[in-house]
Amino acid sequence: MNIQEILNKTDRFAANAGCRITEVDEQHAVAEMTVTPAHLNGGNVCQGGALFTLADLAIAALMNCRGQLTFGISNSIMFVASAKEGDHLRAEAVSVADHPKIPSVEVRVTNQEGRLICHVTGMGYRKAVAVGEV
Repeated sequence: MNIQEILNKTDRFAANAGCRITEVDEQHAVAEMTVTPAHLNGGNVCQGGALFTLADLAIAALMNCRGQLTFGISNSIMFVASAKEGDHLRAEAVSVADHPKIPSVEVRVTNQEGRLICHVTGMGYRKAVAVGEV
C-alpha cells in the first residue's frame, strides 16, 4: 500500500471528519473534504478544528510519503476567510524544507472557487521507524 491508501485507511479521526487524501508525491499532497452541518460551529461556519484536521492530513501525507514515520511537532494556522456548509475544501501541502529529521511544509486550504480559507505551516520529526511498523 502507498501512503495515500495507508492514511485514508488508518487515520480514523480524519476519515470520520470526512477528510480524504486525493494526491500525494514527494513535493506535494492534497486532502479534500466537503463542509457538512457536522463541521459547523456556533457562528454557523466551518469550525477551525475541522479546517486544521484537513490541513493536518495533507501534512501527514507529504511528510510520511517517503515511508519514514513522521509526527508533527509544531503547527501554526491563520484563518483568512470562513468556509460555509456545502463548500468543497482542498488542502494542498508543499514541501518547504525536506530535512532528513525535521521537515517543514506549508498548506493552503481553499474552497471550490479557489478562495483562501486558511494557511497552515507545519514541522515534523522523522523517527527511525518505517510507516506501518507502529
